[in-house]
Amino acid sequence: MPTKLEVIVRPLITEKTSAARVRGEYAFEVHPTATKTQIRQAIRDLFKVNVTDVWTSNVRGKEKRMGRTVGRRPAWKKAIVKLKEGETIEGIFEG
Repeated sequence: MPTKLEVIVRPLITEKTSAARVRGEYAFEVHPTATKTQIRQAIRDLFKVNVTDVWTSNVRGKEKRMGRTVGRRPAWKKAIVKLKEGETIEGIFEG
């Protein structure tokens, strides 16, 4: 069971997640065994915001080839967090 500091691995910054920030949705890579409740509490404690919804998905690792050798990237878990109307997370998502 991960601690509160281990639950959030890193923010995900892509074009799609940047467009979702307008709607108050933020994407994070989270610990593979983290639950929605743990993710909600970690976001609330780390960024001092109110979370209304949490969506999670397990992302499968892709096969990668280096010449004849075939390897595999690790699987990871993604969480999309919706904040209360009017609240934002500043700092880590700024360019």
